[in-house]
Amino acid sequence: MTRLQFITHQTERHSYLDSLRLALEGGCRWVQLRMKQASGRELFEAALEAVRLCHEAGATLVIDDRLDIALAAGADGVHLGQRDLPVGKARELAGETFIIGGTANTVEQVREHWRAGASYVGVGPFRFTTTKQGLAPVLGLEGYTSIVQRMREEGIRLPVVAIGGIGRQDIPELMRTGVDGIALSGSVLRADDPREEMRLTLKALEDYG
Repeated sequence: MTRLQFITHQTERHSYLDSLRLALEGGCRWVQLRMKQASGRELFEAALEAVRLCHEAGATLVIDDRLDIALAAGADGVHLGQRDLPVGKARELAGETFIIGGTANTVEQVREHWRAGASYVGVGPFRFTTTKQGLAPVLGLEGYTSIVQRMREEGIRLPVVAIGGIGRQDIPELMRTGVDGIALSGSVLRADDPREEMRLTLKALEDYG
């Protein structure tokens, strides 16, 4: 599993698919297609193109929220929030090899996803972010350190991806908490050169070791 996930976002400058292309051109090889305000038809059509673009680049594509669309479009996986289809049900429907991520804010939610068969957990938010509505309580560095420690104590072996308001400058401190990777969106798209920002972010992760 890659250390860096990019989550698509729409801005005044970039469409959802534009943001995906920029991430891929910058070297990212794991993308989550998130289009919260789109209709099912719009998401499905975008997912088909996203699958093509990602697979041509050798990248993994995960669809946010919608298992049905992820399966129908030929994506590699799905990411499920707390109010979406339960991870256990998704695992029953999609099979053992399909990637299923789950959103978590507490160790209890992490434990629940682990028992249900999640492939990884997206844990956050790290700090306040404008790219997501209905935020759970902000975790900060201490929150990640505590969750990772509890997971180790309980023998929960599940990749933890930090998410929520993360920028390149946060990488060293975040990785020291014990998380396995990060997910980001806005910090790349707000940059003057998103491709270069993605490359620099990947290098920062490589330099960490």
